[in-house]
Amino acid sequence: MKGYRISVIRHGMTAANENGIYIGRTDYPLSNKGAAELAGKTDEFVYPNVARVYSSPLRRCMETADILFPDVPVQTVDNLIEMDFGKFEGKKADELVQLPEFKAWLKGGLDCRPPQGESVKEVQLRIFKSLREIIADMMQEDLLHCAVITHGGIISNMLAGFGLPKIPADQLQCAPGEGFDIYVTADLWQRSQAFEILGMVPYQG
Repeated sequence: MKGYRISVIRHGMTAANENGIYIGRTDYPLSNKGAAELAGKTDEFVYPNVARVYSSPLRRCMETADILFPDVPVQTVDNLIEMDFGKFEGKKADELVQLPEFKAWLKGGLDCRPPQGESVKEVQLRIFKSLREIIADMMQEDLLHCAVITHGGIISNMLAGFGLPKIPADQLQCAPGEGFDIYVTADLWQRSQAFEILGMVPYQG
C-alpha cells in the first residue's frame, strides 16, 4: 500500500527562545543567530527533497522554510500555529514559578491550560485538523514526501497524540531546525488516525 512521508521540523531560534521567554502567538521573526544556525545545518546535514512545505503562518516558521527549503512551494496551515499561552505569553519561567496556576499547568494533563490560554486537548484537536488537511492534500495530489514547519510544542503533541509507537510528549523534544520523519498510509490514518514515527531529521551527510 502506498505511503506518504512527512518531515516535521521545528522552526529556528528567535530572540524570545534565546531569552527563555514563552512565545505562542506572538509573531517573532528568527534571530540573526537562529537564521545563521539553520544555514549552518544545511551545510552540515542533509535535508530531504520534498514536494511541498506546509507551514505555521508565523514568521519564524515561514523564514525557516525559506532557509531549509528555498526552492519548494510553501502552503500555510493555520492550525499549525503554536499553543496559546494566555497570561504566560511573553514571560520567563522564573517570573511565573511561584504562581499556583503555573505550577498546576506544569503538572500537565489534557485539560490543563494556562489562564486565558489553550488546553492540550484543544491543541490536539487543532493538530488533528491540520494533519487531516495535509494528508488529504498529499494523497489527492500524490505528493509522496513533504515537510511541515511548526513549533516545538505542536511537534511533541502531534507525535505523542497520533504517532506509533506511543511515546510521551516530554520525550519528543527536538532542537531548532530538527524534527522527526513520520509515515502514514491511507489505511492506518482512516482506521486509527495514526502514523508511524520513523526517526530523526535532518540526516547525516
